Amino acid sequence: MSITLNVNGKDHAVEADPDSMLLYALRDDLKLHGPKFGCGLSQCGACTVIIDGAATRSCVTPLSSLDKGSKITTLEGLGTLEKPHPLQQAFIDEQAAQCGYCINGMIMTAKAFLDENPHPSRDDIKDALNDNLCRCGTHMRIVRAVERAAKANGG
Repeated sequence: MSITLNVNGKDHAVEADPDSMLLYALRDDLKLHGPKFGCGLSQCGACTVIIDGAATRSCVTPLSSLDKGSKITTLEGLGTLEKPHPLQQAFIDEQAAQCGYCINGMIMTAKAFLDENPHPSRDDIKDALNDNLCRCGTHMRIVRAVERAAKANGG
């Protein structure tokens, strides 16, 4: 079945079963590699995308659950290599990635969070990222990166 997804500001038609997960359409059909397959159970956050402003785990989001006209943003939709989004730049500046596997989820969760709460406390940031797993232990750098991005935006 042909399904139209609005991803990073553009409409894309994908041939997929409506019950298949959004993550597979993004990675397999649209060849986007920001969202990662981590656990497949919505527990790690590596697959996080933003749908209509909300951080969403794409590994458990069936295509059929998306509203017509839903706006999906992936890591690739935030910035470019030449001009990273301020949040991406903050992660670079803080050297917040070690292996990098969790970073998609951390950045996408932080983006949705900062859009809702542009002036967070350190505890607010920790709470917002609490359900995203990082096995490398760069949690403090990640928190500093989100703090840096908030300050860059006047937070």
